[in-house]
Amino acid sequence: MENEKAKGNVQKRSGTGSKKTGHSKSNIRRSALETGRKRSAGNSRTGMRNVKLNETGGAKTVSRTTGAGKSRSGSRNRKKKTRIPSIYLAGGAAVVLLLLVIIFAVKSCGISHKTPEGVVRGLIESYSSENEKKIRNCYGVKTADENLQQEMDATVKYFEAHNTEKIEITDCNSIYSSGQYTYMYITYNLVQKDGQSYPCISTYMTQKKDNNKYYILMPSDITEDMNKQAAEKYALFMKTDAYKTYSTAYEKFIKKNPGYEDKIAAKLK
Repeated sequence: MENEKAKGNVQKRSGTGSKKTGHSKSNIRRSALETGRKRSAGNSRTGMRNVKLNETGGAKTVSRTTGAGKSRSGSRNRKKKTRIPSIYLAGGAAVVLLLLVIIFAVKSCGISHKTPEGVVRGLIESYSSENEKKIRNCYGVKTADENLQQEMDATVKYFEAHNTEKIEITDCNSIYSSGQYTYMYITYNLVQKDGQSYPCISTYMTQKKDNNKYYILMPSDITEDMNKQAAEKYALFMKTDAYKTYSTAYEKFIKKNPGYEDKIAAKLK
């Protein structure tokens, strides 16, 4: 029975099978006072007093040297020499901030093709933002053929039927690899406007191209042999902890929301 669910569905979303499976997660700082150091009786904090005896034997203060005063003035002079104008500091900070903004902007808008996981995650995130250009980028094409366009439209419509506000990816990994092909699964939650999260699972076949980048295979490029092997591998995958975690979350949602799948099916007609 499980083999039949997976058979013929390499690019699989839950909720499309015969069973309602859902849309396939000291420094110790011490002061001088604390150390109890004692100053020598002959010295004060401002230096020594120089005295002369007057004719009557009394002591007359002649001068009072303050080495600290000299050092302070020297220090001030040095500070003046090394002070950097505030306009340069402000300008430098602005340049650094601009560079950070550019870096994060480029990083956030791109799709990672370095790994199968990267491109599959990028696809789901692109569906979340309904960015068709990014979606086509995941497949490595500038223009979608009829089959791919239907796949894209159906997925966007499916997410909309759930009143999806955002998508949270919970897990993404491979089911099996064979040569340049890697069969991937990804689980994620459709976070709805009412705060509930609908668990989903999808599978995609990826291919490593000659440029050492990974792309998702378009529906028209998937052969019958690929479908057959994918169905067999998916049936084994359903016995893993990853699938069981998804399945438990899905069953919990359906139990809390009886008749939910029928409502979604009605919206999709």
